[in-house]
Amino acid sequence: MSQQEDDLRALAKIMDLLRGLSIILVVANIYWFCHDIIGNWQFDPQTMKILCNLNEGGGLFSSPWSSKWWTLLFLGLSCVGTKGVKNEKIQWIHIWIFLSTGVALFFLNWWMPGIGWHLCYIFTTIIGYILMLIGGVYMSRMLKNNMMDDRFNEENESFQQETRLMDNEYSVNLPTRFFYRKKWNKGWINIINPFRATIVLGTPGSGKSYAIVNSYIRQQIDKCYSMYIYDYKFCDLSIIAYNRLLCNRDKYKEKYGIEPKFYVINFDDPRRSHRCNPIHPAFMTDISDAYESAYTILLNLNKTWVQKQGDFFVESPIILLASIIWYLRIYENGKYCTFPHAIEFLNRRYEDIFPILTSYPELENYLSPFMDAWQSGAQDQLQGQIASAKIPLSRMISPQLYWVMSDSEFTLDINNPKAPKILCVGNNPDRQNIYGAALGLYNSRIVKLINKKGMIKSSVIIDELPTIYFKGLDNLIATARSNKVAVCLGFQDFSQLERDYGKPEAAVVMNTVGNIFSGQVVGSTAKTLSERFGKVLQKRQSISINRQDVSTSFNTQMDSIIPPSKISTLTQGMFVGAVCDNFDERIEQKIFNAEIVVDADMVNEESKNMRPIPVIHEFCDENGNDCMEEAIKANYDKIKADVKRIVTEELARIKQDPNLSRYLKS
Repeated sequence: MSQQEDDLRALAKIMDLLRGLSIILVVANIYWFCHDIIGNWQFDPQTMKILCNLNEGGGLFSSPWSSKWWTLLFLGLSCVGTKGVKNEKIQWIHIWIFLSTGVALFFLNWWMPGIGWHLCYIFTTIIGYILMLIGGVYMSRMLKNNMMDDRFNEENESFQQETRLMDNEYSVNLPTRFFYRKKWNKGWINIINPFRATIVLGTPGSGKSYAIVNSYIRQQIDKCYSMYIYDYKFCDLSIIAYNRLLCNRDKYKEKYGIEPKFYVINFDDPRRSHRCNPIHPAFMTDISDAYESAYTILLNLNKTWVQKQGDFFVESPIILLASIIWYLRIYENGKYCTFPHAIEFLNRRYEDIFPILTSYPELENYLSPFMDAWQSGAQDQLQGQIASAKIPLSRMISPQLYWVMSDSEFTLDINNPKAPKILCVGNNPDRQNIYGAALGLYNSRIVKLINKKGMIKSSVIIDELPTIYFKGLDNLIATARSNKVAVCLGFQDFSQLERDYGKPEAAVVMNTVGNIFSGQVVGSTAKTLSERFGKVLQKRQSISINRQDVSTSFNTQMDSIIPPSKISTLTQGMFVGAVCDNFDERIEQKIFNAEIVVDADMVNEESKNMRPIPVIHEFCDENGNDCMEEAIKANYDKIKADVKRIVTEELARIKQDPNLSRYLKS
């Protein structure tokens, strides 16, 4: 410590000597160039002789500038080696004002002695020197640190991201811009294995659909996927898929030997909707299929039942509806096995329903709880069980819905290599509870049909997932990878999923996906994501100021690479997340925090040239007049007549059979 203090004192003396030399040169400069007036002050004549020798040896006073440059050099060296008491209020602007003014006064007065302005020359030289000295002293006293240059810790939380384009026959590749080392860099998000499922999170307006979901649709159709799209705000996604398919029909034909078909389910506009029976008898091989259909439809109509599975008044209506669906499946080989027929049958008198259903051995044990309640006179309990099914299903009685779901123009095996399909189902935010329940049937049926061996690669894109109950979604994510099924789920927040799917199933969905994108989210979702992305070693700086010295210390600590506060304030189009890789395609940096770059010109051009989804059913009579309402009403009346006739014929059959007539109450 003593040696260090001695060194500091020696350095201070050297700096004082240099500053003294600079002052002597200033005085000598004034004495030389203003000798006409200073000579009268009776200085020692030897002084002038010394100055003449210096001038002859080095041209020190050949011009007013020569000695001033040496003065500036000694002054600068003295200031560089001087340590002053630090003052955080001193800024570079103050230093530059003093230095620039001082240099201007000190150097730009060279012409004054020539015209006799000696006093003005002396004044400007002295003032200029003093200002330069103050500027130099301020430089030694200025607190130099960059702690406030990065107030939001952007530099510590930025990191190198993937810059390679890793393309394969299944991948989705999104160009990005990311901030690293104080500049913006170009990069790529490579979803090289979309079959490990993808989640897209973000508050409304964060850019989920525009930046990611739309890109998924475009790129996967370009790579000849079959596709199922749940379009919550029909036809935002459907029209993109339709127009992209028009551009890629030849690719599909070259790859599969057949052009894909485009199908639409849209309850709002029957003209632009195909007809499809989600409980088609060809795809119902067991009563468990009927149970799953009933389970899906009723839980979509009653979201609170998701968290009450197993309760008596939850299971009872499901079993009753499942029995009706299976009955229609076995009656006349499933000729009337449609969802509208099931609703109409359920709304008949229970004195008619139960004898018919229990007259079939396949359903007798299934319905024994209902029959026991009926035969024992527990009418209140029985009415409650039946009402639990009737009341929600009665909301779905609609001629348009009946028309779409009562016939089949295509099958739901979208990834059949002999008949690849792009299927879009449209919901309506104003009627999402009713339409969502019907569309849930298509979802559950598709999940079973596409998750099979020997099918072509397919994609399931569900935007706004919480608006629909997707039974079997967790199992699809967990098991469909080997069957080349890519799942992309879009929703706003984890809490939405927990509310509508229940915490256990929501946790399974969240924890089994391999690729995750998140725009702006807040609260527990932001915290969960931050923990998922992990921590990184970050450098911390601290500074201590006293009257004699400034001490700076650096340390490192592990901290969140993307903290919750940053996720909560992401700009529109900015996404954080992580992707997964393959054995033979390693991605070293799987985490990203970047802006997804969308080619706006391409999107605008595509939008201008988009063709509308074509009219599928004309609904014209022989004279060319529109008869849509009449046709839909006729279909509605036919379904009601079918059910009425079935009940009449079945009751007559039961009455004539001695073994079955016991089920009828007089």
